[in-house]
Amino acid sequence: MSKSKNKGGQGTPATVALTQAKVDFTLHPYTHDAGSQAYGEEAADALGVPYGQIFKTLVAEVEGGLAVAVVPVAGKLDLKAFAAALSSKRAAMADAAKVERVTGYVVGGISPLGQRRRLPTVIDASALDHPTIYFSAGRRGLQIETAPAELIRLTQAITAPIGKTG
Repeated sequence: MSKSKNKGGQGTPATVALTQAKVDFTLHPYTHDAGSQAYGEEAADALGVPYGQIFKTLVAEVEGGLAVAVVPVAGKLDLKAFAAALSSKRAAMADAAKVERVTGYVVGGISPLGQRRRLPTVIDASALDHPTIYFSAGRRGLQIETAPAELIRLTQAITAPIGKTG
């Protein structure tokens, strides 16, 4: 992997965070179809990456406020497992407008890195099955590839089995 700099106007808060932390990463731009609502699957198909290796960033409400879940695009977030991982009794998906306001990113381009404020983060344990994973670079049509351990370190995340298929 090469260390990518902010070239071609592709700098986002997420890429800035990786660059400042001196983390090796690769940017993967692709053409986003404005009509697509399945952002993760669209990225996987465009980049030829297996669905299990590309991750989506979701934000949910837990007892302590908002928290971030990073799960494979192939499945869904198991809200009960997510809540348990954060020692919370319940979790529910957060309102999209609130998520955009708090993270500074638009839905479909939310990165777990470079958010306006650090939120508790849980990354699905399956991320550790891959030498590298892909996730949003902070805008639709741009993915970051890096080692899962780097994402875990930079987000101060915990890992837990929070993804479910189907």
